Amino acid sequence: MNQDDVNRLGQTIQWMERTARDYGLDFFDMRYEICPADVVYTIAGFGMPTRYSHWSFGKQYYRQKLDFDLGLSRIYELVVNNDPCYAFFLDSNTVMQNEMIVAHVLGHSDFFKNNARFRYTNRHMIDTMAATAERFRSYEQKYGLDRVEAVIDAAMSIQEHVDPSWRARAHDPTKGQVHTPLDGHSGDRKDRAGTSLPYHDLWSITGKSYPLQNHSDDGQTASGPGLGHGLSAASAEAMGSSNDALSRTGPSKEQYDKDLLRFVVEHGRHLEDWEIDILASVRQEMLYFWPQLETKIMNEGWASYWHTKLMHDMDLNEQDALEFAKLTANVTQPNRYSLNPYQLGLAMWRDIEQRYGTERMFEIRECDSDVSFIRNYLTQDLVDECQLYIYAKRGSDWVVVERSVDKIRELLIRQRINGGFPTLLVDVKQSEKTGDLTLVHSFEGQELDVKYIERTLPRVERLWGEPVRLVTVLDGQEVEFVCSEQGRVQRKAPSATMGLRAVENGG
Repeated sequence: MNQDDVNRLGQTIQWMERTARDYGLDFFDMRYEICPADVVYTIAGFGMPTRYSHWSFGKQYYRQKLDFDLGLSRIYELVVNNDPCYAFFLDSNTVMQNEMIVAHVLGHSDFFKNNARFRYTNRHMIDTMAATAERFRSYEQKYGLDRVEAVIDAAMSIQEHVDPSWRARAHDPTKGQVHTPLDGHSGDRKDRAGTSLPYHDLWSITGKSYPLQNHSDDGQTASGPGLGHGLSAASAEAMGSSNDALSRTGPSKEQYDKDLLRFVVEHGRHLEDWEIDILASVRQEMLYFWPQLETKIMNEGWASYWHTKLMHDMDLNEQDALEFAKLTANVTQPNRYSLNPYQLGLAMWRDIEQRYGTERMFEIRECDSDVSFIRNYLTQDLVDECQLYIYAKRGSDWVVVERSVDKIRELLIRQRINGGFPTLLVDVKQSEKTGDLTLVHSFEGQELDVKYIERTLPRVERLWGEPVRLVTVLDGQEVEFVCSEQGRVQRKAPSATMGLRAVENGG
């Protein structure tokens, strides 16, 4: 963009923020940055503008940047759930594209600020991640890159196995405070000797306390029928238990604990303080990103609804109107093989507006997640409009097998339970009894990927320091995978008692 375009964009931003507020949007103070492609795709690869280094982020960067260089895909903008809210625009965007993106990110910022799932997220996560990255660099200098990377690899291999409901339970409504990380009861996180751990003050970097708050393979297979324009019908699938299931010295209060990362942090006897910090930080970041997994359709649909509404209110010339129509059509077009959250979300919000009115839209925006949103407001007319269908392989061909809203609704909800990841529960009593880490898969008809199990259990054993056991179901039979201290994974039949627990949790 030239200087005239920059001036025009500045004027448009002022008008759009004022008009959006007139419509009732309540967003954070905004910061807009126009960046070259390398910067935008680096932020996309890392997930945030400030984050620790890891090889997986670089892999993500090169994959996305290559698609951009080959003209296969394009990231127009990135927006961060933060106060103030940061939006990063690609410098090769036209001024009209950036105007539309401004309207889009205002919708996202409003959603971040007001949706209940985001209520207890860290609103200063950019600062927190910058401090985390600095600590990790100091660990690399002190303990060596290989040791630090091995711990990060292990933590990220199980980062999805957290309990997102901890955010609300950790918040004390009687005091208007959020307890410090990894402690649902006391005000300080202590080491085994009862003293505050190093860098504890950085958990409250902004002068407030926040609950622990971004992705790898989920370990579930993807064979079988699928959702057309959407997702595989056999793709990933919450049974939570209280986060206060154990204290370091107290007795267990619950049979199972859903928060694997927190359990390892609090009860791993072989972890050094810097390793605990890495695990706790990875968990914090996962809990920060988790609401985005729970609200992808709602959030993208809400932002798309408001960018179309605000752009329609602008006095666009013929060329800009055509460019806007093409870009919006491209973003919201159906996909033959995977669900487009922009398309479905936008269609559902428009339908809600027509049937219930704008006031109801704001109520839903505040209270719902994708699961309740789909359960309550997906209709057969919307399924037909968005061309949703379930597909499966019949012989050598893939064919459409279902277009019923009931079947599609059931599939979409199932894919979003627990963020789409399998539910693994720590068997607290068994782990207390033997010292081994015993995990039970809450089997719901979808098998775990055996190759993923064999790669992941040694990393969990690296963190726990004792044998790790996983009970699951394969081919209709209960099996137990055991990883010894040598990192070898063996498959065997579980004990009768352990098998019963697997069946009970599998429903």
